[in-house]
Amino acid sequence: MLPEGVRLIHIRHGETDWNVEGRLQGQLDIPINATGRVQAAGNGERLTARLRDEGVTADSLAYVCSPLGRTRETMSIVRTKLGLDPAVPMDDRLKEVHFGEWSGSTYKELKDGGQRGLVDQRRRDKWSFRPPGGESYAELAARVGEWLEGVSRDTVAVAHGGVFRVLQGLILGVPWHEVPSLSTPQDKVAIFKDGRLELF
Repeated sequence: MLPEGVRLIHIRHGETDWNVEGRLQGQLDIPINATGRVQAAGNGERLTARLRDEGVTADSLAYVCSPLGRTRETMSIVRTKLGLDPAVPMDDRLKEVHFGEWSGSTYKELKDGGQRGLVDQRRRDKWSFRPPGGESYAELAARVGEWLEGVSRDTVAVAHGGVFRVLQGLILGVPWHEVPSLSTPQDKVAIFKDGRLELF
């Protein structure tokens, strides 16, 4: 789904306190923490060095991010490291998967609150399961796939763990049932190109 020779550079937002606590953030606007700002700065520095080594000017790339605060702040830090103005276009299709009524809870809290059956159901089929009032990974992949079809030049996207997972399914052909369990580091830059993924 990515044109031949085009690079998609994906950076996950920096760590939040809810990441540390294991809370389902989804589309709630939780800010990055001090560790997250260090991660974002490190990603910006690595990307700066990579582009410099390749002789690529940072302003020759396209930039886009999810409109949530944690992604906007991460992108701002990254672009500042690149020597660019922090402001970039945003796209709602890059928001995290929506956890609906589960947003803000940990799995332990959900199970203790009488939803153990639904939690177990999601564990068995994370791809198709839709939390009450939320969306499934399959639905997330549909909207991210729609966005991906419009990527026609080298692009830097700052988004979320769920988005990074479905991008691996869409671009690399990772089986859908494996996608929701893929690792999503916050201290690495990911480059998709010609059906391959590189993390650095």
